[in-house]
Amino acid sequence: MNNVYKIHARLIKTGLRNDAVSLRRLLLSFAAAAPASLPYARSVFARIPSPDTFAYNTLIRAHAHSSPSHAVSLFSTMRRDGVSPDHFTFPFFLKACARLQVGHDAHGLIIKLGLDSDIYVQNALISLYGSIGSVAGALDMFDEMPDRDLVSWSSMISCFANNSLGYEALGLFQEMQLAGNLKPDEVTMLSVISAVSSLGALELGKWVDAYISRTGLNRTVSLGTALIDMYSRCGSVDDSIKIFNAMSVKNVLTWTVLINGLAVHGHSGEALDMFREMKKAGLKPDHLTFNSVLVACSHGGLVEEGWGVFESIKMDYGMEPTVEHYGCMVDLLGRAGLLDKAFDFVDTMPTRPNAVIWRTLLGACVKHNELKLAEKAKAKIYELDPNHDGDYVLLSNAYGRVGRWDEKANVRNSMREKKLGKKPGYSLLSAEDTVYEFVSGDDSHPKSNETKRFLISIIDDLRVEGYTPHTCNVLHDIEDEEKEQSLSYHSEKLAVAFALLRFKDRKIIRVIKNLRICYDCHCFMKHVSDKFDREIVVRDRNRFHHFSKGSCSCKDYW
Repeated sequence: MNNVYKIHARLIKTGLRNDAVSLRRLLLSFAAAAPASLPYARSVFARIPSPDTFAYNTLIRAHAHSSPSHAVSLFSTMRRDGVSPDHFTFPFFLKACARLQVGHDAHGLIIKLGLDSDIYVQNALISLYGSIGSVAGALDMFDEMPDRDLVSWSSMISCFANNSLGYEALGLFQEMQLAGNLKPDEVTMLSVISAVSSLGALELGKWVDAYISRTGLNRTVSLGTALIDMYSRCGSVDDSIKIFNAMSVKNVLTWTVLINGLAVHGHSGEALDMFREMKKAGLKPDHLTFNSVLVACSHGGLVEEGWGVFESIKMDYGMEPTVEHYGCMVDLLGRAGLLDKAFDFVDTMPTRPNAVIWRTLLGACVKHNELKLAEKAKAKIYELDPNHDGDYVLLSNAYGRVGRWDEKANVRNSMREKKLGKKPGYSLLSAEDTVYEFVSGDDSHPKSNETKRFLISIIDDLRVEGYTPHTCNVLHDIEDEEKEQSLSYHSEKLAVAFALLRFKDRKIIRVIKNLRICYDCHCFMKHVSDKFDREIVVRDRNRFHHFSKGSCSCKDYW
């Protein structure tokens, strides 16, 4: 910044403050010193009598990443003042739009100005469409391009990956490899890794890891950190640790990702050990780090340790706890059954609790059969977010658990009146480089009938060994036989039955569930892991469960 001030002072002293060439140099200096230079840059820019396209482009570029709203405002001023944008303007303007998730009409303007054939503009449009969730718009742009460079392919792969289209992202990556002599770079591979992570496909993840090594791509801190996260999300925290240990340089995010991976896999003690090692290494934890450490305490029932970590955020590091940190503490106290303390904690929060915090309390109350407190939490949620289907399902299950079927029916009637449907459960099974999808109550799977018959036979065999279907959370007050049948076809059970039927020699079964695993399925998995001598890894909405020899890594604390 001092250098920028000196340049400007020299222009003023020499009378060149309005000289076009000198101003260009000054503006470029501002861009190089961004973001610290940006307020001063805007002040100087406002005094330029007639800024040209280059001047606007330089300022828009400088603001695009760290201050996108100013970049968009500068573009509007540029248009209002009659200064014509060119093919250098739009890549940075569109980048700013993408960060703000605005600019739906930008493509039409680009066509009107005749700039739609420029590859840099086209690439920026793909990124914009991806950021606003318009995959079709991005794909149309990509398909229309007569020539594509590495950025074109990477942007489209990223668009798929960021919009939960992992299969499509990986398919396009394969297509890219066949398209020519383009060698994927770090940006490309980060999107590919993200796609694999979303699918939880360990075999594909190992292939991507090997591909990076085989092609000689430099393992940057960002790439190594992404691989740690990928292996964790694919169910193999041991591989995450291997990647971590092999990295010579690690930043705060690298440590945080591993701590979080250990936490969600049930290794709470190891997560806290890693947190201590991180501090010994001289790195200062950030908000995300504390979030991960508190998650570890919550999943491990480490109440005292959690309090210590929470208090250290402000006392030791001078940071204000975020609403996410407060939410973690509510979860920690709720899981431990300290519901009165949890409610007191929420009442003394410096900011108004959001619906997520009350929803966390509701889940804890339901788990510990505290119906009065559950009703209180539900009333608070209703004030903030009255149309969330999961809250009604939780309260309905709480009533069902104690046999209060009238209240349960009333909750279900309220859902119907509000036209709220329960989110359907689905599970993904990753095996032999393929991901199979199973949906509760869906018969479209080609092996559906065979899988269901086999599943029922498994359940019948398990009954002999002590398994009893846990029916209290079934949606309606129906006959026991119907309740058990409803439970039998939960998507994660179907996925495991299919794996046992189709992949008889497979020792580890990996399943991803979009919802929290229910109590009955949790019991079922423990029995199956013992009877069939398999390790079953289930990634649900909150954490991983590793079932082996009749027990779970969560130690039934979940």
